[in-house]
Amino acid sequence: MSKVLSTLRYSAEHEWVDGSSPARVGLSQIAADALGDVVYVDLPEVDAEITAGEACGEVESTKSVSEIFAPVTGRVVEVNQEAVDNPALLNTDPYGAGWLFTVEVSEEGPLLSAQDYASTNGGDVE
Repeated sequence: MSKVLSTLRYSAEHEWVDGSSPARVGLSQIAADALGDVVYVDLPEVDAEITAGEACGEVESTKSVSEIFAPVTGRVVEVNQEAVDNPALLNTDPYGAGWLFTVEVSEEGPLLSAQDYASTNGGDVE
């Protein structure tokens, strides 16, 4: 079963966000497992303004192409170039080296607790 970290909050679209400033954003293990082998990641540019609930990037796997939705509104501060260069990190370490970008948050979107996200999507909270 896919793990859900208790220290993070999640969007209904399977992105996670931590509590740091700037906030780090990534894709949940549940999403990575559902996608299969991730082969390409397209992330927003540094300084781009993103809006909670709106598409801000793309993840392509051997099975499908999925949009990345912003879990928060704000300005992108940093993009994880390592994940762009090695998209398999989203599968092998979605909560660590496979993070996507950081953002200076001006407003949060509707976020779920780890428990609510796990109960809706069938993950194990750790």
